[in-house]
Amino acid sequence: MGFLEPKKTCKPGVFLLTMASFSDNDMDNLVEPERTEPWMEKRAVYPGFFDPITNGHVDIILRGLRVFEKIVVAVLKNPKKEALFSTKDRVAMIQEIFAHQPDIEVKVFDGLLVDFVRRHKAKIVIRGLRAVSDFEYEFQMALMNRQLDPEIETLYMMPSVNYSFLNSSVVKEVFSLGGSVKGLVPEIVEKKLREKLKPGRLSLGK
Repeated sequence: MGFLEPKKTCKPGVFLLTMASFSDNDMDNLVEPERTEPWMEKRAVYPGFFDPITNGHVDIILRGLRVFEKIVVAVLKNPKKEALFSTKDRVAMIQEIFAHQPDIEVKVFDGLLVDFVRRHKAKIVIRGLRAVSDFEYEFQMALMNRQLDPEIETLYMMPSVNYSFLNSSVVKEVFSLGGSVKGLVPEIVEKKLREKLKPGRLSLGK
């Protein structure tokens, strides 16, 4: 193969194009070998209380799959934290939402998040960051997790604009006051919220 290179003649400012030799080996050296970035092969953990899971959570999970091959949704079991839905119910709803997506796992965890991440052979924790109000807490947690295990990194993802205001507490409050949460939560969650509705208020799960 070859390429055209300029060749100067005796007359200034006049150029002739001639063919220069170009071997196959030279061509091979110019082709950058395909590389697989190590982090592309890793799974990520997306932790949360998910009481209940919202479309904002779903949005982060699905977009996370653009970056990672597998997402482990880690549902926090915390008996000290008052919840509307039991841990079993929260897990069941998330499993139903992603029933046809084998690249999404749903697991329960308690204790330290870094221990859970190591057990599942992950290195990345995904967190959603809605506004400045989230930053201080998330910043503290990320630094503490780094202190506990410097090899674990936290990846923050901005929510889609439609869900930038959304969280589980808002959903529960709006629904308990008779407002519509259609489009804010998956259908299974809306159904479960209706089942929890009792004389004008929501009962708490155990």
